[in-house]
Amino acid sequence: MGTRHIPLPRLYELLLGKERDRWSPEARFIEAAHNGDVGKIKKIAKELDVQGRGIPATVANTTYMGMNALHAAAGCGSFSVFEYLVEEVKMDVDLPDTAQQFTPVAHAITNGNLPAVKYLIDHGADLHQQRAKGNITLLHVAAVHGYSEIVKFLLVRGADVDAISDLGTALADAAIRGYPSIVKTLLEHNADPNDARCQFGPLSMALQKSSVARVKLLIQGGANVSGDSPRDNLLIKAAEKGLTEAIKCLLEAGANPNVPNAFGRLPIELAVEYGTREDVEILFPFTSPISTVENWSVDGIISHVKMEIKQLEDDNFVKERVSDLKRQADEAFKKQDYLNASMLYTQALKMDNFDTKLLSNRSLCWLRMGDGQRAFGDATKCKRMRPKWAKVHYRQGAALMFLKGGDGAEVILPCMPTAERSEAHAESQALLFVLLD
Repeated sequence: MGTRHIPLPRLYELLLGKERDRWSPEARFIEAAHNGDVGKIKKIAKELDVQGRGIPATVANTTYMGMNALHAAAGCGSFSVFEYLVEEVKMDVDLPDTAQQFTPVAHAITNGNLPAVKYLIDHGADLHQQRAKGNITLLHVAAVHGYSEIVKFLLVRGADVDAISDLGTALADAAIRGYPSIVKTLLEHNADPNDARCQFGPLSMALQKSSVARVKLLIQGGANVSGDSPRDNLLIKAAEKGLTEAIKCLLEAGANPNVPNAFGRLPIELAVEYGTREDVEILFPFTSPISTVENWSVDGIISHVKMEIKQLEDDNFVKERVSDLKRQADEAFKKQDYLNASMLYTQALKMDNFDTKLLSNRSLCWLRMGDGQRAFGDATKCKRMRPKWAKVHYRQGAALMFLKGGDGAEVILPCMPTAERSEAHAESQALLFVLLD
């Protein structure tokens, strides 16, 4: 079942009151269309036709709050009203309303009216239409509202299963909204669960919503679980939410439990803090020993993380420890020991993940080690916290230039939001000018 909507008559009652005699004739006209009452449509149109244009012309051109008769009829009108409006009056089946830019068939989908959708498509409505705002297709609308039968119909009729909107694919929409049946249908019609054009993949969205059912479906459908960067670390998300079954599925599908998040914390460490002992036990055989954990066992890692959490509650300890780690990292960097420097900066970030200098320095370490994606990730995160800091713009530009010079550019750039991609591109061009000057 899809999301609920306020029926149009009820909406008008809330706005105009229950006494319909006080409504404007345009409001009563649109309500009549919504109710599929052809006789009343004609009667009110005759009342509105003060210029003598004729009833068909008046019916076609009368609107209220941006909607015409066909938009309203698409909600729950009968076939007789469609036959009258489309076949006799010849109303445009692809004309969007002026309020939401929804066409009649989009209104029909929003209201879950499958017979109306079929009728309008059969009578010329564009199956591949996209809403001007957001590039939203009919398939996106059906997926967002959870109408599985309409999704099936659109796919059978030839809708593009991988059509992209500003928010992603229909599969991504269904994954984040929580409709396993639609996820299953889209995958059965060969939807791509790894579409690089999506800012966030369907599997990531399913984990964000703690939907193990959708996680399983997506993995069975071929979703990639081997993210090797903090941005797409799926095990991290599962561990943070304590999703035991999702952790099992991801590990069975080959997810790497030894990739830390942006602050150097592994899934097993997060499982201690946010999950259960079972989660830790599941992750333990697949996790490489952590050098700072003296007793490498399930009990040992639990004790270690709990001690870290307790220490983080002591402000003086945190300040002293971060200062000491930063000093050691700076010394390692001066010796060009970038690996140890990055590890030390990571340890410090585990204790203070809002220190932009640590992020900036680690970004430079990644760059010196040839890891442009991590360098760019740290610089971008740092820029969000200090957007006016000149150094971080330089860091991001340097990382982007490195990526554009290698294979990584085509991997990361399409996944960035359009505005951020344009801004980063401009910064890289400015940096290139400085370096070449």
